[in-house]
Amino acid sequence: MSRLPQAARRHASISSISSLALAMALIAGAAQAQAPAEAIALDQIVVSATGTPTPAREVASSVTVVTAGEIEQRQRRTLPDALATVPGLNVVQTGGPGGQTSVFMRGTNSNHVKVLIDGIEANDPSTPNRSFDFGSMLTDDIARIEVLRGPQSGLYGANALGGVIAITTKRGEGPPRMTARVEAGSHGTFNQTAGFSGGDDRFDYAFNVSHMRSDSTDSVPSGLVPPGVRVRPNAYDAYSYSARLGVALGDTVRLNWVGRYTDGQFRSPYDAGFPSRPTGLRALNNYAQGFTRGEVVWDPLAGRAVSRFGVSYSRQDRSNRSPTVFGNLGMPTENLGERIKLDWRGDLELAKGHVLTGGLQYERERIETTTLTASNGNKAAFLEYQGNLADRFFVAANIRHDHDDSYGGHTTYRIAPAYIVPETQTKLKASYGTGFKAPTLSELFVDYRPGFNFYGNPNLKPEESRGWDVGFEQPLLDKRLQVGATWFRNDIDNLIVTNAAGTSYANVGKARTQGVEAFAALDISPELKLRADYTFTLAKDETARQELLRRPRHKASGTVSWTPIDRLSLSATVIYVGPWVDGNRDFSVRRLRAKGATLVNLAAEYKATDRLTVFGRVDNLFDKSWQNPVGFLVPGLGAYAGLKVALGG
Repeated sequence: MSRLPQAARRHASISSISSLALAMALIAGAAQAQAPAEAIALDQIVVSATGTPTPAREVASSVTVVTAGEIEQRQRRTLPDALATVPGLNVVQTGGPGGQTSVFMRGTNSNHVKVLIDGIEANDPSTPNRSFDFGSMLTDDIARIEVLRGPQSGLYGANALGGVIAITTKRGEGPPRMTARVEAGSHGTFNQTAGFSGGDDRFDYAFNVSHMRSDSTDSVPSGLVPPGVRVRPNAYDAYSYSARLGVALGDTVRLNWVGRYTDGQFRSPYDAGFPSRPTGLRALNNYAQGFTRGEVVWDPLAGRAVSRFGVSYSRQDRSNRSPTVFGNLGMPTENLGERIKLDWRGDLELAKGHVLTGGLQYERERIETTTLTASNGNKAAFLEYQGNLADRFFVAANIRHDHDDSYGGHTTYRIAPAYIVPETQTKLKASYGTGFKAPTLSELFVDYRPGFNFYGNPNLKPEESRGWDVGFEQPLLDKRLQVGATWFRNDIDNLIVTNAAGTSYANVGKARTQGVEAFAALDISPELKLRADYTFTLAKDETARQELLRRPRHKASGTVSWTPIDRLSLSATVIYVGPWVDGNRDFSVRRLRAKGATLVNLAAEYKATDRLTVFGRVDNLFDKSWQNPVGFLVPGLGAYAGLKVALGG
């Protein structure tokens, strides 16, 4: 097995909510005088719900779109930060930038979320539960993030039991343009990024390189530090490289290619003993991730019949090193996960507003550790219909069959209708779908022996779910105000858990998650926009009759964006996460009540010239000391500032 390259050593309280509410009110009052006579609303485009670009008003599924503009305005540098305000998600990160990060969608498990980067599945085959570590991804080259909630296996196959997070990177357009940014601030932060892009109808290109360093993030609560021990902070250092190319070979054929590589290291306090306690030593985690995809697009009928032939490859290499009794780092524990995928997808316009989509896929994933090499394959076919009747009734329906080398065949489906009431423009929407998660290579084949006497189970079956949601969206005040709510429920069977003897895995678990997502968005003027989201989630283990871990019942967020003058942009974000059930730092206490918190972030940027922008932000404005998860502090008060330069374009 090839060795992992080392990361380069190159250079809330109520008062918090009240304070932000007062700030929002003052901003609103100051800007109301600027409000024009009428607002201009442009319908947002959604791709992930059906696989084809569709106006949001026609989509029944629950989708949140986070744009590059929003990420840049709020100065969110990592993927966990960009997802923090999305309804239906609970983001859990162990100790700030670079820490292992899980995302729980609508109360389902973190490995029930399928993650796609430019169409490439990013879930890691080498991890025990095949989840994606969101903490390893930077946001500098992201064009948009779509968070699609609810069972989506009818279109996306395995591991989309809870939903899909689809990330699209930036595509070059227009005259050649070079950009650069440098930023420094609290917690030993020093970040840089540079990009070069451009393109036209025949050829487009985009290249980006990013570096993020944060070498003094305190993550251990003071109450856990043993007397006389000096615990060192977390240190994160990562480089990310990405490229995207497209070329048209005549009027009917186009070639596209994307590639990205991330090389990083994360040092964190090492725990020892039982119950374990932090020591003055640090463990080292290195990782290298590579993703690439090439595709041929054939469009002989000017968009009415489009075929895409693609091949994707991902490689995720992880190495963990713990300190020895002598204080130096021991031998690494290495894990390699690979996935190759071949796919064809065809979109056929039957008539205006009626599209039939079909696809074929083959993928094979592989795990390699110091003691085991194993692989597994899957073949799939799917069919989807998307219809628009009288521009009032919309429906998307799909069905898919997967055949896995280990457990055989599995069929899933989804239907999602929506109706626009003519008199009020009320959107009524609903969906019902099924999902499944395939057993991981680790669950099937990895044996932990002789020390742990724990074995993989090659006879495992997929976890299965049934889920529905129903809701409405209502435009008011000439579409300046949008409100809506969605009620959801998921029933999950055959959950893979440790068997009663504690020696292997078995399909014996059951869970139910249900709740509501609600939002209100107000455009006071084109310069001033407010949005609030609230999520209630009740997630229960139906076998043990108790709440699932790390699923807070209540989550709320509010954002304000204000552009008082053309050159100045301001934003404020408040995030409230309610109490939840968790284990302690080493899970020697299996269940305890974790406290909630309110965090406030501010950001501002000023365009000094057409080429130079000055920016700054404050995270955790009130320096809230909060553990999420229990035993790991979120970063405290942080202030950051920097410069952006753009040339060309």
